[in-house]
Amino acid sequence: MANVGLPVQPERDRSGAFRNLREEEQRIVDKIRRRVRVSRNVDASFEQQMTFGERMADRLAELAGSWNFIIGFLGLIALWVMLNASQLVFHAFDPYPFILLNLILSLLAGLQAPVIMMSQNRQEDRDRLRAENDYEVNLKAELEIEQLHQKMDELREQQWQELLQIQERQIELLKQQISMLQGIINQTGGHPASS
Repeated sequence: MANVGLPVQPERDRSGAFRNLREEEQRIVDKIRRRVRVSRNVDASFEQQMTFGERMADRLAELAGSWNFIIGFLGLIALWVMLNASQLVFHAFDPYPFILLNLILSLLAGLQAPVIMMSQNRQEDRDRLRAENDYEVNLKAELEIEQLHQKMDELREQQWQELLQIQERQIELLKQQISMLQGIINQTGGHPASS
């Protein structure tokens, strides 16, 4: 049986399937040839490369985007307004129109927006790595399926050749038997011998 594995030099593939591959596709063909796994845990490798500041930015973005934060923050603002609006119990440290509260909210929004943007950029990078990993896995699967189809075609062709050889032998045997029977009929004068 012919070698149905991937060729050692993809450029020499007679079908031309591996001639014009990009560098990353050549890496995949190489991994198939060496039987190396292509899939990897992108999240784990991405997490290992993150700095402390990036991890903190992601946690802050996760916290700021939660219902707990929104409800808690609204509660804190309501408490601030109630304490400063009622001058009966305390002396208001931020009387109406709550200039200090506006300053704190502006500062919070000014700091939160860039941190959330950084987190979104990292999420985009993570998604890009996932997409690249998916592409590599899909390409490897496609090439392996193509290789399996080629093996199946070669096996089918080999089986057809074997069946043709068997049929030719059977035809030869039948011809020999026919010629033997004709010889026997000719010797008995056209009448088969009675038993």
